[in-house]
Amino acid sequence: MLDGDKFWESVQKRDNTFNGKFYYGVITTGIFCNPGCKTRLALRKNVRFFLTSQEAESAGFRACKKCNPKNSKLQIQDVIHELCRYIELNLAEVITLKEISKKSGYSAAHIQKAFITNIGVSPKAYQDGLRQKNFKNQLKTQTNVSKAIYQSGYSSTSRVYEKLGKNIGMTPNQYRKGGEEVLIFYGCATTSLGPTLIGATDKGICFLQFGEDKDALLVELHREFPNAKIVSMPRTSRSEFDNWMLALNDYLENKKKLASLPLDIRGTAFQLLVWRYLQTIPAGDVRSYTQVAQAIGKPRAVRAVASACARNNVGLLIPCHRVIRGDGGLAGYRWGIDHKRNLLEIESRK
Repeated sequence: MLDGDKFWESVQKRDNTFNGKFYYGVITTGIFCNPGCKTRLALRKNVRFFLTSQEAESAGFRACKKCNPKNSKLQIQDVIHELCRYIELNLAEVITLKEISKKSGYSAAHIQKAFITNIGVSPKAYQDGLRQKNFKNQLKTQTNVSKAIYQSGYSSTSRVYEKLGKNIGMTPNQYRKGGEEVLIFYGCATTSLGPTLIGATDKGICFLQFGEDKDALLVELHREFPNAKIVSMPRTSRSEFDNWMLALNDYLENKKKLASLPLDIRGTAFQLLVWRYLQTIPAGDVRSYTQVAQAIGKPRAVRAVASACARNNVGLLIPCHRVIRGDGGLAGYRWGIDHKRNLLEIESRK
């Protein structure tokens, strides 16, 4: 959908991160340009917008010779997707931002920003995510952890422990055994959403769900982490848990913005990609499943995006409630449509 006001703002700023995403034509000159073109700014009333260069040409406009919107470079989305394929084929290599910049033909700052805009993470984080996914798959079939590490593209065992600690929350051997010996503390309190249960490792919150019954929530926690050791929150950690609940209640009662709480999220590289993007959606805004898929550079993965939202164990903090159907319908929600509607109403008032 063409968003004239947003597009015009980009043209005024000469924001070249939108090059290839849309084009604008000037009816008084008959020329169409990239948003970042440095030519003299036309009057708004004389500007028309197009999603493709073909549309602009069909409307009778010819390409600007200064910014060469047709042939100067690949559209930025195509560049990013080519870089993704390059990273996927070279997981064992140390790929620097400088190398990515040189390969793309864009500056390092530009390609970093464009990569995050289109994929949801930086090139480095994207490579780390792919390595993590490969490593997890290797651990399920490989009895030798060191061999699995090297076959996944890591150069040393120290690197894998350093990189995976934030997302797996356990050692490779523990992950291979289904989370065996991982300690999860839990606590339950009442919020405006009803009984709310939080589960946390020593790294952060790995489970935040709400429902009608504390016992049912505890069963769900055990179902999600069947081989972990799950115990009630000790008194020594109770004050931190109370602070988490206070932050949630303040947010739900429209008193404060939702505080940034520590997370220990676990999932596939694709799920992490989706969840990280969801965390960038501002409170009060929504995205369709299609928009999320496009934003992370996987336009055909709409169903996979919906599945990743459904697999989210950390409600609110990973705001899957901000994803709706393309027609504006609320679609499904793990904790019920009424909760989803209420959360969106709360956020719309902020």
